[in-house]
Amino acid sequence: MEYIKTGIEGPVIIEPRVFGDARGYFFESFSQRDFEAHVGPVSFVQDNESWSASRGVLRGMHFQKGDCAQAKLVRVARGRVLDVAVDIRPGSPTFGRFVKVELSAENKRMFYIPRGFAHGFLVLEDDTVFQYKCDNYYAPASEGSFRWDDPEVGIDWGVDPASVILSEKDSKAPSFRESAESLNQTV
Repeated sequence: MEYIKTGIEGPVIIEPRVFGDARGYFFESFSQRDFEAHVGPVSFVQDNESWSASRGVLRGMHFQKGDCAQAKLVRVARGRVLDVAVDIRPGSPTFGRFVKVELSAENKRMFYIPRGFAHGFLVLEDDTVFQYKCDNYYAPASEGSFRWDDPEVGIDWGVDPASVILSEKDSKAPSFRESAESLNQTV
């Protein structure tokens, strides 16, 4: 596997070695030993999967606060997404900056998002299956979010905002500034 550092300390793009022939393909999607040698110690405790019926579904920007923060290793099993991680670590020199990467069943890339980052993704193809490992259990009382289109963060999702399909919860998410204040960080 190739581990590609991003412009922000922490998030890593992972490209597996894919072995294919006329029968299909094989690749190793995770090796604890290899991961820890390149990224650092991690102990994943929960695997999650989401399915999105149509392109334009946007899930995010979500995070877990405090002791309930989660690191994630994400990938797409079917379809294609634009995946985004935003640094929300108080005191970080890259606070409010983001990394985005296209993940697809075709490119088989994975994206490691450490604790202290908000996460979201835009579905780019109908019938997309998104999978992720978490290093901490989900805790509803510790969840936070901010608007996917907040101008202070300035993520270019590459779509007409009117075409985005949001959950009710995501459509009512607070601003990045309000979320930052809940993390005791000023913008």
